Amino acid sequence: MQLVAVVVSVVFLLVGVLGFIPGITTDYDRLTFAGHHSMAMLLGVFAVSVLHNLVHLAFGVAGLLLARTPAGARGYLIGGGAVYLVLWVYGLAIDHGSAANFVPVNSADNWLHLGLGVGMAVLGFALLPRQRDVIRP
Repeated sequence: MQLVAVVVSVVFLLVGVLGFIPGITTDYDRLTFAGHHSMAMLLGVFAVSVLHNLVHLAFGVAGLLLARTPAGARGYLIGGGAVYLVLWVYGLAIDHGSAANFVPVNSADNWLHLGLGVGMAVLGFALLPRQRDVIRP
């Protein structure tokens, strides 16, 4: 469980860093702090802003800190999955061209958030320690 949480955390850290690298992030010169006006796209697909990248970095750091214990790792995976499912619903509910899209998100982000939410939660629940059957006399 802890190793999985560390791997997920490192991926978030990597994505956060890559969001600040011109070339990997297309239209880097159009990167804004926040909002739907940021036209920068990670890998040319996912809408990003400085805030979006900082959130990925913070999520990665939080995961590394929580992964120090099995309970923390489980909480990170399940809780993080829940956060991403809420973000998925939020992305579906808002007008992507409105001020409500402050993160920013686009359709590709929405699909990614759904996959992350489900994937993290499934990992968190699937890796729960199983109770061993105890034979009592």
